[in-house]
Amino acid sequence: MKNEYGIQLYSVRDAMGQNMEEAMAKVAELGYKYVEFAGFYDRSAADVKKMLDDNGLICSGTHSDISGLLPRNIMETIEYHKTIGNPNYIMPSADVGTLEKLKRFCDIVNYAQPIMAAEGINVGFHNHSGEFLVMPWGSTIHSEMEKGSNIDFEIDTFWAFNAGLDPIQVMERLKNRIRVIHLKDGFKGGHGIPLGKGEAPVKAVVEYASKNNIRMVVESESLTPSGMDEAAQCMEFLKSLEA
Repeated sequence: MKNEYGIQLYSVRDAMGQNMEEAMAKVAELGYKYVEFAGFYDRSAADVKKMLDDNGLICSGTHSDISGLLPRNIMETIEYHKTIGNPNYIMPSADVGTLEKLKRFCDIVNYAQPIMAAEGINVGFHNHSGEFLVMPWGSTIHSEMEKGSNIDFEIDTFWAFNAGLDPIQVMERLKNRIRVIHLKDGFKGGHGIPLGKGEAPVKAVVEYASKNNIRMVVESESLTPSGMDEAAQCMEFLKSLEA
């Protein structure tokens, strides 16, 4: 394959919860090169690093809570994430529904970002659709984050599409702040399903990300009939694009 792809391990959370070692071995067998964690299932950083190394996988990022960036937690966060080789500490969501909460969010990330960066870890935020909707105060949550901080943005291309935006235009506008995206398909109003099964512009997103050297992390959320089945379907679709 021309491109190397990652997978958000939330996609295979059923398998991860049953046997983390076997799940990571399987996603490697499917052809995924990178993994993005959505929790560590109470495993030590050394255990996680061994699973990565044993399967030739690379940690491309994690979905981790903003609490890990607070002063009382940040050094422990750095130690764990450096051990597993994580370059991108990405918040999958945050309580930012008011301007006051947004200011608090920006205060936290502006404190943490230079500390994390000094240790080789980028701080980022992953969108859903709501961050792109105009709020009662007249702007969007995403635009306030963009203005109020210098963090990266992991654009979830399906949720941007679901919000009525062209994900290509979003990526182009924010390309200097994007290291990785979520490659996802689905129908408007729904959730992530295997690539090629929905109406999102997946092929165009792949072409743009490939051309601009943006890492692509697959996410499929419905566990139908299982997460690993969906992960396999996604990889087969990606192979078909390059056939």
